[in-house]
Amino acid sequence: MKTYQANLLNSLTLIALSLWAYFSFEPPSEDSLVVASNTVFIPTIIGAILLVCTYGVKNENKIVAHIAVLLTFIAIVGLSMPFKAALGRDDSMAVMRVGIMIFTSTLAMIIFIQSFIANRKKS
Repeated sequence: MKTYQANLLNSLTLIALSLWAYFSFEPPSEDSLVVASNTVFIPTIIGAILLVCTYGVKNENKIVAHIAVLLTFIAIVGLSMPFKAALGRDDSMAVMRVGIMIFTSTLAMIIFIQSFIANRKKS
């Protein structure tokens, strides 16, 4: 898989699964005033920025690639807390959604690092 493909896959996954989490939120009871947290949009925003970066990554723009790597790293670190919380609630759907987002972000990070190493060996 090429770096831009991994970035595209990761960005679309972050956007789709975080929006799914927002729109599938159900309060604990009918009388509950609990609403979905706006923090669920953080992966959506990161995914949207990564989506914009895809063209630059494809054209091997180093600055854009480094921005994409930084945002991917932030996504991995940032998703660890919701993953722990979902495990604590025994919410299997949330575990699955966040787990998939962590997986695609980690995959993209690995592919970015392999690309950076390959480019370093060329020069």
